[in-house]
Amino acid sequence: MSFAATLRHKVLIQERTAGSDDQGQPIDTWTTVAQPWADIRTTGGLETIKAGAVTSTVNASIRLRHRAGLNAGMRVVHGATTYNVLAVLPDLQRKIHIDLVCEVIQ
Repeated sequence: MSFAATLRHKVLIQERTAGSDDQGQPIDTWTTVAQPWADIRTTGGLETIKAGAVTSTVNASIRLRHRAGLNAGMRVVHGATTYNVLAVLPDLQRKIHIDLVCEVIQ
């Protein structure tokens, strides 16, 4: 199977942009910067207790075609699932793809 054939999920890549509400208070909004095809793979999960409540964390790897301008702090949206981008791992040798290390927002 070719690399392109594995890119079967249409996603939105978004970056945080500063804005303000009607009263002039600062708010964060998200702006879509790209809508590429990607391969999303769940890599693991963890359940912990924080502040007396059980919380779960799901980690994922999102692979897409090589592109510039991606960085940690962005987010990826696929359907109803939103992923925080924790790290960007480019393919430095062949520059064919980029892997995004992500965490699902619960």
